[in-house]
Amino acid sequence: MKSLSFRTRRGFTLIELLVVIAIIAILIGLLLPAVQKVREAAARTTCTNNLKQMGVAVHNFASTYQDKLPSTFWACKWSGSGYQPTGSNFNVIILPFIEQDALYKASQPNNSTSASWDAAVAGTPTGTLRSAVIKAFQCPSDPSMQSGFSAYQVNQWAGSSYAHNYMLFGTIKVTEPSTGWVNSNPTCTVANCQDGTSNTVAMTERFSACGSSGSGGNLWAWPGSNWNWNAQDWGVSFANQPTGGNWNQPPQMQPVYNTGVCDRTRPQTGHSGSAQTLMLDGSVRGVTTSVSQATWQIAIIPNDGLALPSNW
Repeated sequence: MKSLSFRTRRGFTLIELLVVIAIIAILIGLLLPAVQKVREAAARTTCTNNLKQMGVAVHNFASTYQDKLPSTFWACKWSGSGYQPTGSNFNVIILPFIEQDALYKASQPNNSTSASWDAAVAGTPTGTLRSAVIKAFQCPSDPSMQSGFSAYQVNQWAGSSYAHNYMLFGTIKVTEPSTGWVNSNPTCTVANCQDGTSNTVAMTERFSACGSSGSGGNLWAWPGSNWNWNAQDWGVSFANQPTGGNWNQPPQMQPVYNTGVCDRTRPQTGHSGSAQTLMLDGSVRGVTTSVSQATWQIAIIPNDGLALPSNW
């Protein structure tokens, strides 16, 4: 009778197992940086596209309103039959041109409120415009943005990862007689920007929260630089000269948003190496650490008559 034979299977030795684990660890170590680079590239592309969308909005606004630029803060808006008080900031003004016409219409004067940020909007946390989350105002690389809200948000004001150049959009003060509010109007139009649209910064990145005290943020519907004492802390503009601290300093590169290192009087970026910056001609470029303070100041002032240095 033929006997049955059994073949024993040899398992991994400890050394072999350790070698396999080491190889897997090396592969993961090689893969993770690549994944992170792909994610950062995607986030940078999204951020660039957001700024381009707002650049198109600025030019479409100018085409609609006799070449004028949107204001940092308007105490009044044209309603068809005359000017009415609304207290709209730059972001509210461009809403129709970033495919947010419904929100813009909701912000217009009605019987219940004259302030755009308190206009009734269904479906938001507060039922008002100020807590509407808008994707175009969010950069994926902003570490202080949490589901569309600033980490330091107050009373459920939604946040923004971008800010407009106050030196371009808000330095001319005009008092509205019917309200006593002061409009912050643009320095120039698209056609007569002295330094040229390709040489003037329109917008750049700014964290939605910045500073160790938790008393500063970037809230997209905040009324602007002429409203309340802390408008600079919560408003969506940068280069708020002459009361803006380091108003003429270039963007900070990846500061920790909830420490004293993060300076809310200047722009910030969560991207590595460069801050995405919209020029008035609609182009977007990366501003790196090679751009000096003097060069940045020339770029944000639209009418100084100075040429941009070679480090731009």
